[in-house]
Amino acid sequence: MALKRVLIVNTTFPAVGLEILKKKTQPIVLPYLDYEPESLPAIKNAIKGSDAVIWNTKHQLTGEILDLAGPQLKAISTMSSGTDQINMDEVIKRGLPIGNTPCVLDNSVADITIGIMIAAARRFKEGIDEIMRGEWKYGVQWTLGQDIAGSTVGVVGLGGIGQAVVRRLKGFDVARFLYCGRKDKPEAKNLGAERVPLEELLKESDYVLLCCPLTGETKNLINANTLKLMKKNAVLVNIGRGGLVDHEALYNALKNKEIFSAGLDVVTPEPLPNDHPLLSLPNCFIVPHLGSATIETRNAMATIAANNILRALEGQQMVCPV
Repeated sequence: MALKRVLIVNTTFPAVGLEILKKKTQPIVLPYLDYEPESLPAIKNAIKGSDAVIWNTKHQLTGEILDLAGPQLKAISTMSSGTDQINMDEVIKRGLPIGNTPCVLDNSVADITIGIMIAAARRFKEGIDEIMRGEWKYGVQWTLGQDIAGSTVGVVGLGGIGQAVVRRLKGFDVARFLYCGRKDKPEAKNLGAERVPLEELLKESDYVLLCCPLTGETKNLINANTLKLMKKNAVLVNIGRGGLVDHEALYNALKNKEIFSAGLDVVTPEPLPNDHPLLSLPNCFIVPHLGSATIETRNAMATIAANNILRALEGQQMVCPV
């Protein structure tokens, strides 16, 4: 009997996941990265006849692509926690099982969240730029930043990542943790976090951490109006998705010093063009979507994605069904 055909749409899929798939299926890895012009046409050409697909790409999985795949498509898995790159309505309409890779990346993303908080609050970008220009200054008023100790930290989205961030920040002597979301989180009590409306969180927080998924409801959650609610000393950190923030509004708020600084692990688009206005600001610290970028985490994500597919093809529930 012919092996089931599993299409992996981005060439960077880790070898550990590939070896798992090879035991029971015929994995086919497209030799392209997201930003290469051939990437999306290659996906459309190759997906026909696939029994399963690992959608490890930023391209949108649309109804058109699902139609090109054909009726034998039986399983989809991302290699991410978020599913904003998937048209879930089209997937559900076709009754296809879909999995993702949540939880396994909570610690690595939480670690980088703390790093970005410190970098943005303590003006790392500005300081490094001055050193590189030979403008290292002296004096007790040079490049003063913001403390974490004694601050109020607001977490938008107290899921696995948000909780991991709060656990880490316990050691920083934060005075108060706030969070907002659609419902109370039972873990919040042990974490000492208080649920408040978004408006209150933005008004009272010294640090605003975006740890929520990108949905129709959260798109441009941080915009010209919500930025005006924030403190002048506020530090905005986004480790969710770039679309949570209106970049033009953020640029204006940072340039006009309406908030203190921002630290971004995610932007829109990715990669960000070299001439993007945010890159010109000394108070905007940006890293290239490194949240889950550790060897251990990416291997674990690939392992879950591969097993999601194998289990679905065998008629079992995925390891991490969406």
